[in-house]
Amino acid sequence: MKTAGERFKKFIEDFYLVLVLVFLYAPILVMMVLSFNSSKSRSQWGGFTLKWYTQMFESATIMDALYNTLLIAFLSALIATILGTAAAIGLSAMKKLPRTICMGLNNIPMLNSDIVTGISLMLMFIAFGISLGFKTILFAHITFNVPYVMLSVMPKLKQTSRNTYEAAMDLGAGPLQAFFKVVFPDIMPGVLSGFLMAFTMSLDDFIITHFTRGAGINTLSTLIYSEVRRGIKPSMYALSTVIFVTILALLLITNFAPAKPQAKTGAGSFGPNAVPDKEKKPLWNGKTAIVLASFLIVGSVCYTSYLHFTSSHSNELYVYNWGEYIDESVIDEFEAETGIHVTYDLFETNEEMYPVIEAGAVSYDAVCPSDYMIQKMVENGLLAEINFENVPNIANIDPVYLEKSKAFDPENLYSVPYTWGTVGIIYNVQKLEDLGVPAPTKWSDLWDERLKGEILMQDSVRDAFMVALKELGYSMNTTDVGELEEAKKLLLAQKPLVQAYVVDQVRDKMLNGEAAVGVIYSGELLYLQEEAETLDLDYDLEYVLPKEGTNLWIDSWVIPDNAKNKENAEKWINFLCRPDIAVKNFEYITYATPNKAAFEILDPEYQENKSVFPDTDELENSEVYSYLGTEADDLYNALWKEVKSQ
Repeated sequence: MKTAGERFKKFIEDFYLVLVLVFLYAPILVMMVLSFNSSKSRSQWGGFTLKWYTQMFESATIMDALYNTLLIAFLSALIATILGTAAAIGLSAMKKLPRTICMGLNNIPMLNSDIVTGISLMLMFIAFGISLGFKTILFAHITFNVPYVMLSVMPKLKQTSRNTYEAAMDLGAGPLQAFFKVVFPDIMPGVLSGFLMAFTMSLDDFIITHFTRGAGINTLSTLIYSEVRRGIKPSMYALSTVIFVTILALLLITNFAPAKPQAKTGAGSFGPNAVPDKEKKPLWNGKTAIVLASFLIVGSVCYTSYLHFTSSHSNELYVYNWGEYIDESVIDEFEAETGIHVTYDLFETNEEMYPVIEAGAVSYDAVCPSDYMIQKMVENGLLAEINFENVPNIANIDPVYLEKSKAFDPENLYSVPYTWGTVGIIYNVQKLEDLGVPAPTKWSDLWDERLKGEILMQDSVRDAFMVALKELGYSMNTTDVGELEEAKKLLLAQKPLVQAYVVDQVRDKMLNGEAAVGVIYSGELLYLQEEAETLDLDYDLEYVLPKEGTNLWIDSWVIPDNAKNKENAEKWINFLCRPDIAVKNFEYITYATPNKAAFEILDPEYQENKSVFPDTDELENSEVYSYLGTEADDLYNALWKEVKSQ
């Protein structure tokens, strides 16, 4: 019978195990549950559904990413296994000192930071004029996989006696035959282990892939990352669930499959007292593996070459855009009408997009940056002037927005407005009533002590400082140190009242009634109102433009200076300026369109929504963000860091 101490020890051990399992698997379980939630909200249950799984399998983007992930993982693991095994054999034949030095050099890539490896490889590809794409990802994965294969094979080589190899040679076998008959079977476990390690490392990699991928190439890791940055779609939950269940099933099959009886040998299969197993004739031998590998390597080279040559023909268009920023049917319609194949790639922030264009490793033809970033790109000579003879539909753009675009494109030579919007305050009507706080009308209302713990601020340096600067009556594009210090102090004074600094999370928090007010982009309002109606919430969410003025932002299409298909890009921009196409995009992304002709045929419900399409007088004190230069950017970031750290 166990003593009280033993039972307590057992309880602690079991409790610790359960705690570990909860921390490991509870998040996965939550994700799996959300994959069956009909609501897009992460905290509101809208009923059971399988539609996200349907969307996943119907999504060409997800399926392409899955295909790329598996293909790159398999090819890189296979090639790395061949190269790593050959290298390990060569090292084993060296003397001790050079072998030690080489193994030390081999370990450096494994110890090196992934971001350093990724940036180094990207710079190397750029230096040699190699455009980023499938082939660069494959080469990068082979590069970081080879050391892992060598590390797996070397111990097996050390365990293999050279005497058996030499005995086979004495018995008349050639070097190659002796290797495959004697050495290769002995090191096969290490080779297989290296292959599986390389396959897993490639499958799991994100950072190196992120820096070496090009236009139109996504793996599951880069796709999921980009979706998370924009507000992950439920179809990603479904995809992650499928991956987890598949891996779990494979593990269960592997661990619970009945073990095959092993043939009895003497001291060891290749030891001095080994008993030859004459009846064992494996179907899979070294020669077969090498032949198959050769075919696969040649096939992969042919495949990447095909991608290279087909990506450079004249009926191609490379587009770089924000996620969820176009109706996918619009792309299909453009391809059908023009015969131009669109390779569509995504970015999450202007700051991510800019170095890609600046490096020139990927030649995009049409890009959709925001106002201040367009100014920066113009000043650094990264944009080509648009031939507006090829864009006659620019006549549909409201002159008001062309005039406002002069803040970042003074002569309207480089950009065509695509969407626009404002930054304002969203508020929960019922919560404010319960708190006894009137509906906000100005930025200064976000410093009301009664709203302690009920305020959501944007986790963005320019947006946060815009709120404070406008409240103080200053320009949101100021570079005056004194004015910025005042804004910093005001933000610090507000900080005890702030529940959280968020980005996309503001949507879920407001839908869940977790906060009373929040700073939000106007385009999010239609989504929130539609979702609130779907969930049948007992409170209303309203939006207001503060009286002090706000940021009026404009996202526009531009053409990089290194674009290879400039005329196709102009056809693309002209197509998007068509009223019917602009309406489709507005209804999909819910951000205001600057297309006057499109606005006139919108549903009156949208036309009359002043949150999305405010009156001109409401924008009187609003400004467009300007590029302030590196020094000013550093100052803003330093002050924002002070706010966040205190």
